[in-house]
This record gives sequence, structure tokens and C-alpha cells, in this order.
Amino acid sequence: MVIEVRSPEPQATLIYPDSDGEPMADNTQQFALIVWIKENLERVYAQDPNVFVAGDLLWYPVEGNNKLRQAPDVMVAFGRPQGYRESYQQWKEDNIPPQVVFEIGSPRSRPSEMGKKLAFYQNYGVEEYYLYYPDWLDLAGWCKGEGRLHLIEQMEGWMSPRLAVRFQMAQTGLQLYRPDGEPFLTTLELLEERALQAEERAQMAESELERERQKSQVLADRLRAMGIDPDEL
Repeated sequence: MVIEVRSPEPQATLIYPDSDGEPMADNTQQFALIVWIKENLERVYAQDPNVFVAGDLLWYPVEGNNKLRQAPDVMVAFGRPQGYRESYQQWKEDNIPPQVVFEIGSPRSRPSEMGKKLAFYQNYGVEEYYLYYPDWLDLAGWCKGEGRLHLIEQMEGWMSPRLAVRFQMAQTGLQLYRPDGEPFLTTLELLEERALQAEERAQMAESELERERQKSQVLADRLRAMGIDPDEL
């Protein structure tokens, strides 16, 4: 009797979507704050290739479970390289979770939803969690101690242990200060700085091109002095 041995059915590759179908923000104010924090933190760590900053990026903490996920408004992962990602799949990141996350609340944010986020961040390794409601000028923070996130009693003047960023509240809203004490740039200032940097890079490229032209001209002159036509080479 011949026994037929069947090969095991190939398992379908599990897909980890890069979008949860939810908008990044409920309103322009919320969007502007998310971009403001993310862009300034990228500026702070621009020279450190091993600090990854992202905004509204899906984070999957456990391999094999594409339903278990969260998309912090802003997250920072120390010990992970900068660069493009479709999602943050923790098992591909040396199993390093984002250590710092920011959420910008809106009037539509439900307490139950924000409570679930706090539980998620506590369960999966976040060390610092900051929640700001611009409509009510309300700022709260949690910092890890003894294995869990604890509410920070006084956020005014608080210095992030990981980021060394200082938090202040003004009549106009949240103010953040870099490790060097300088305030976070406004969105307009960030745009102006980038435009200036782009102009400087263009000038450097033009200067380098001019130097190469001069070298080529010197070489051509030397060849002609030797009776060699450089155009015939």
C-alpha cells in the first residue's frame, strides 16, 4: 500500500497594515501640535542616528498579532536607527519599544479611549507618556517607576528624564524647551530654517562644482602646454 505524504499547507503571511483607517487629527490645532512636537524632536536628535522619531506611526509590539497595535501621535525610540518605516514592528527593532510617547487630545477624545492607551503604553514598555488637551490647556504626564507608569504630580517645569525637554504652560498653551534651554521653534521658524539649510547646501554644491571646473581648466592648460589637445582625448 502506498501512503501519500502531503506537504503541509503553506501558512499565509501575516500582514501588518500601515494604516488603521483613522485620521491623524480631528482638527487643525491638533494636527499642528503633533507636527510641531515631532519636527522639533527630529531637530533635537538630527545628529544622533540612533534615535528614531515618528508621528502617527502604527506600533505593533507583539509578532503574530496584527490587531494589537497603537499609533501614538508622536513617539521616540532610543537605540533605533533613523529612517523610513511603514510601521514600527517591535520584534524587528531589537524588541525595543518606544520609550516616550505624546498624545494630543481633542474634544472628541473619549476618556475610555485615553484610558486604554495609557494601559497599552504601560503594558508594552513606554517609560514616559504625555497627554495634552489644547482646548482646555490641560497637560498630564506619566513616568515609569518600579515597573509601572505613575502620574507626574507637577508638570509645570517638568524635565523629561529621557528627552531632557522641559515642559511649561503659558496663557497661549504648551511650551517645550530643548536640552540646551532654547524653546521649540514655531512651525514657521522650522520652515525658514529648512529653507536656509537648503540654500546653504545649494551654495556648497555650486562651490564644489566651480572647484571641479577650475581643476579641469588647469589640467587642460597643462595638456595644451605639452602640445596635447584635451578635446581630442
